[in-house]
Amino acid sequence: MRIISYNVNGIRAAIKKGLIEWLASDPADIICLQETKAMSTDVNMTEIEALGYKSYWFSAQKKGYSGVAILSKVEPDAVVYGSKIEQSDFEGRVIRASFGDITIVNAYFPSGTSGDERQTYKYQWLSEFELYLLELQKTNPKLVITGDYNIAHTEIDIHDPKGNKKSSGFLPEERDWFTKFLGSGYVDSFRKMNPEAVGAYSWWSQRFPSVRLQNKGWRIDYICTTANLGDDIKSAYILPDIKHSDHCPIFLEISK
Repeated sequence: MRIISYNVNGIRAAIKKGLIEWLASDPADIICLQETKAMSTDVNMTEIEALGYKSYWFSAQKKGYSGVAILSKVEPDAVVYGSKIEQSDFEGRVIRASFGDITIVNAYFPSGTSGDERQTYKYQWLSEFELYLLELQKTNPKLVITGDYNIAHTEIDIHDPKGNKKSSGFLPEERDWFTKFLGSGYVDSFRKMNPEAVGAYSWWSQRFPSVRLQNKGWRIDYICTTANLGDDIKSAYILPDIKHSDHCPIFLEISK
């Protein structure tokens, strides 16, 4: 099972930059998109469907904002839209699909960069999401959690840890949450396979064009699994040369 997670920062903009041509290269069986900023009716899906992908969308109520989707060449046994948590669902942040005994949860974690109110909501969302996963594991014990987590976990996950120690996405409280999250039975697939990799980033600020050229990035996109899938991880890597977005795709292959 080949899985990609990709924050496209607006699927319509990404399509204009060659997203469909990249999909034609068969990069994965299941592609989890975040920040689609669209509803399925806003996108001509004919070309994507012609490549063998079926699509499942969970969009925000607010137009042009947030949203997640799953493109899959393998028909899922079940798809569940949302987490039944009101504000998160209003913002279109979670969709999940089950394939046999594996459930993929595709999530777009909130950002706190716009101010204290959203940072406070981010902490609330993290707590609610963790409880959601805990409950989900009672019936679906094998989970793959893909998405834009909007957190750089450790100092090697960010180009300038000292300069960003007070920046949302690298705050001590956010990093502590991530450490506890992994400690509660989850595996960061990229770090499992690439424990010492430095300069491995998945997002670069668009404020300055040189930032991506100089690889001054953050690793804030992850594919984590429950520990019971840890031994099934065959490969995990980042695709920084794919440039339809300010993020790049990340990849996981599991032997299922």
